[in-house]
Amino acid sequence: MRKAILAAALAAGLGACSAIPEIEPIPGSITYGGQPATKPVKAPVGSVIHHQLNDQYGHRAEETYIIEPDRSLRLVRREQIVDPN
Repeated sequence: MRKAILAAALAAGLGACSAIPEIEPIPGSITYGGQPATKPVKAPVGSVIHHQLNDQYGHRAEETYIIEPDRSLRLVRREQIVDPN
């Protein structure tokens, strides 16, 4: 009985977790306001696209997108570009 309760509690706890939080587009992002009107047609599915912009704090940042099977772009990473000087 204890094992069943423990397993149910563990399953409920794991079900509440999200694996990777989704990154929201910000002004300047390629997908801000929805998908772009033109979709990448020459790049294969799974290709990576990099885009540089100023983030919401005014710092230079680079976003990484992946081309999905339906040719839409999925934002997977945004990181600040650090100036070495």
